[in-house]
Amino acid sequence: MSEHEILIQRTYALAQAAVENGDHPFGALLASGPNSQDIVIESLNTVHTHNDVTRHAELELLRKASEQLTAEQMADLTLYTSTEPCAMCTGAIYWSTVGRVVFGCSAARLGEIAGDTFTIACREIIGRGERHIEVVGPILESQGAAIHSSYW
Repeated sequence: MSEHEILIQRTYALAQAAVENGDHPFGALLASGPNSQDIVIESLNTVHTHNDVTRHAELELLRKASEQLTAEQMADLTLYTSTEPCAMCTGAIYWSTVGRVVFGCSAARLGEIAGDTFTIACREIIGRGERHIEVVGPILESQGAAIHSSYW
């Protein structure tokens, strides 16, 4: 199993934990190290818990990270997320200086499952900026799709 698969599976576990807390099935983490194997911070979606539509897992992660890390440190990290970041989260990721994003389930697949038509590939949004961010995914998409199918 690749490093990406291992860490995406961890985000899927976080997504399941979010559901157990009464929230949407999304989880994210920041990892460092030569193979991005060392988890620095983890977070869950807390939209329902906090009654706040901006409490996506990626934004929760970046809030925590900004309290603990500098922009230079963030640039060396990889953000792993259970599902491709939405437009709001992608913008925050771009401004956070994170250097790489790896996602599990694609936004397009989530849209098919949840019936949402506001799905924009994060590569498209990032591609409009001047700063390069590597985007990898989908990874183990069928596992992420199964989580969403059982929720939505």
